[in-house]
Amino acid sequence: MSNLEERTETNDENLIAFYDESLKNIRPGEIVQGKVVHVGNDYVMVDVGFKSEGAIPVSEFKDSEGNLAIKEGDVVDVLFQGVNERDGSVSLSRTKAIQILTWQKIEKIYEKGGTIHGKIVGRVKGGFTVNIGIPAFLPGSQVDIKPVRDYESFVGKSYNFKILNYNRKLRNVVLSRRRYLEEERKKRKQQTLARLKEGAIVYGRVKNITDYGGFIDLGGIDGLLHISDISWGKIGHPADRFEIGDEVKVKVLKFDREKEKIALGMKQLYPDPWEKVPQKYPVGSRIKG
Repeated sequence: MSNLEERTETNDENLIAFYDESLKNIRPGEIVQGKVVHVGNDYVMVDVGFKSEGAIPVSEFKDSEGNLAIKEGDVVDVLFQGVNERDGSVSLSRTKAIQILTWQKIEKIYEKGGTIHGKIVGRVKGGFTVNIGIPAFLPGSQVDIKPVRDYESFVGKSYNFKILNYNRKLRNVVLSRRRYLEEERKKRKQQTLARLKEGAIVYGRVKNITDYGGFIDLGGIDGLLHISDISWGKIGHPADRFEIGDEVKVKVLKFDREKEKIALGMKQLYPDPWEKVPQKYPVGSRIKG
């Protein structure tokens, strides 16, 4: 055997020994990072530093809509399940890795009182199924702050949620969008109250319309725009001037910080036309008409 052949054989043995040694540090059930080296029609080949790549069904890399969210060169988390003693191939799972990481994420978010993002994927009895990496349950009463008329309108959309409770053994997670919205509204309310003062000009959105005026959402807190403060002229009904959801510019007329009552005005943004009447039409003047 030549020196070149000896060195080549030695290098091969060293490489095999290196792979074997690196694999000893990985135990079945551990999540490791691997590099996607090939994407086929049926399998995705992932290199985790072993002498052979792991073949993972391509279905484990598809999103809820069936789109393949992976390409060659990407680094992904996979679950190391062991080595096949017959052919030395390594067994990996992308789906199981995502499930384990998702449960870890759920536990941390729940402990810290944080939020989790997910997509409502379907209706079930009593509520919805939400994809947060694993299926979670959203009760119908927790989907919104206001009463819901069309539950189907939420399906297919992504939102932020709070985790009400979870049980990893039973693989059960209960979510609430309502609580998330309530907390966000509370934050906006505190910010609005901090900057609100009489005489301030602010923008809000029409939340409700009654015969006597409109309720304007100023950001977590509502103010009343009375019909008498909408226009200097006479109007029949507030709905003649705006619709629910419209953004309006208003002036803060009165603000009771303790009772959190706010009176708003729209006509006060403009000069009172009656104030100019004495100047425009002095007593004793003659008017042609």
